[in-house]
This record gives sequence, C-alpha cells and structure tokens, in this order.
Amino acid sequence: MKIPTGSAPAHSRAELPRSCACTTVRRSARVLARTYDAALAGSGLNITQFAVMRAVQRHPEEPLSRVAEDLAMDRTSLYRALAALARHHWVSIDDGPDGRARSASITPAGHAALLRAEAPWAGTQLALIERFGATQWQSLQAELRRLTLCAQDLSVEG
Repeated sequence: MKIPTGSAPAHSRAELPRSCACTTVRRSARVLARTYDAALAGSGLNITQFAVMRAVQRHPEEPLSRVAEDLAMDRTSLYRALAALARHHWVSIDDGPDGRARSASITPAGHAALLRAEAPWAGTQLALIERFGATQWQSLQAELRRLTLCAQDLSVEG
C-alpha cells in the first residue's frame, strides 16, 4: 500500500481525530463477525465462509480474481478460504478455459450448507438492521463505500 508523502497535513496534530478509522471499523467488524458466527454456528459455516460462498455464487465461471475483487480480498487470502471450503466439499475449484485463470463453483453439499445458513443469517441481518434502523443502515452503507473509496485513493497516490 502506498502512503501519501510530501504533502502538508490537512490538520494540525491538535486537530487530528483521536480514534483511528481503521481500528474503529475493525473493532465493529470483529463484533459483527462474532454475532453472525454465533448465529451461523448450527449451519457449520462461519460468516467468512458464507460470504465467500455467496461471492462464488454471484460470479459463476468467472475468474477467482473477480471473486477476490468483489470481496476486497487479496487472492492469497481468497485461495486459502476456498481451500478450506473445498476440504469440506462445499466448493470445487476448476481451471479456466485458458488453463491460467481458475474459477470456483458451489457443490451440492455447498448448496445444502448455504441453505442451512440462510435462515439464521437472514434472522440476524433483519434483527440487526431493525435495531440499528433501516435508514441509518442505508446511510452507513453509503458512508462506508465512500470511506473505502477514500482509502483506495490514498493507496494509489504517492
């Protein structure tokens, strides 16, 4: 990741926000992951596996680089996650038509696992959004997308 250098800080040290944006978002992400993992425990999936499998479903026969991009994961992390899913026989990993790009697909056992996970995931999602507020959730999603774009812009500057 490239960090901007050589430019004057936009804030003086006294004006800098005290809480780190990354730490704040990661803290929330860890709590959310624990909440969803607890809900999904009976399905045999955790929230990361669920998210990866749903991304594979969204990109049938597409290169794994596209799945990684969808999840904002580096390919190495995605391949590790897929290898674990393949050991459970929930996904199959195939060579692409050109022999270079690989793709993944959900197996029948994977479809069954996703089906087991769908109701507890949906229940947790609905309860969380109801508690947080649907309008606030839409606003937060938009702001998180904007924060992500800001971070991406910073990583390519310099």
